[in-house]
Amino acid sequence: MGVQGIFVKELEEALISGEIDIAVHSLKDMPTDISPEFRLAAVGMRIDARDAFVSKNGDSFTTLPQGAIIGTGSERRAVQMKSMRSDIRIRDIRGNIDTRLKKLYSGEYDGIIVAAAALLRMGLKEKIAEYLPINPFLPSVGQGALAVEIEASNKEMYDIVSNVNEEQTWQCVQAERAFLSTLGGGCRTPIAALGTFSGGLLHLEGMVADREGTRILRDEETGAFDTYVNIGRSLARKLLSMGAGELLLEKEK
Repeated sequence: MGVQGIFVKELEEALISGEIDIAVHSLKDMPTDISPEFRLAAVGMRIDARDAFVSKNGDSFTTLPQGAIIGTGSERRAVQMKSMRSDIRIRDIRGNIDTRLKKLYSGEYDGIIVAAAALLRMGLKEKIAEYLPINPFLPSVGQGALAVEIEASNKEMYDIVSNVNEEQTWQCVQAERAFLSTLGGGCRTPIAALGTFSGGLLHLEGMVADREGTRILRDEETGAFDTYVNIGRSLARKLLSMGAGELLLEKEK
């Protein structure tokens, strides 16, 4: 529909009207710049950040026949697919998970790529033909995590909701969001990032690409877990120094 955060906006209107006390979002759908009226109060434990491949005949992505048609609404996924298989034909797909699966099994596509977390949360694990590797399929910022949003002035609700915050996931996704915010990219720009913990340190990988997939910039940054925002900003500056700004300007054109 061409409007970033359109479903987020609908829930925020319900928060302002008092119809609801908390809003639960898929974090990857939330804009990085939240209105001062609202507050991100907690994130749940990330269940799986990877992309999942679902095919009509049970093929994996690598074993699909030449010229297979793959459905995705994500420019990021399209770019990453092209980097692996230039023969694949990519066709846009919209709708919720049920709608996309119906389109797949009706024969419109040979396969589709969706967030693994979406299928897992809906009890559709058996539909997954393959979990796609992080390299090259680095996920969207916040993918796999649920976020709880409240009115910024509602301290009582914050005290309740913040108890369910999963700290490691929070630090990882905030590093990812700082990366995205520093780049200034939108939800449809080919940008990806994933934060993980290892050896007491936070490791962040990031990617920026052009829409054709001819230029893919990728790098990483590691630091102390309590410097997560600085890690995200530092990685974004790295990629900007590699030419990411030019790719983002191309997207705006």
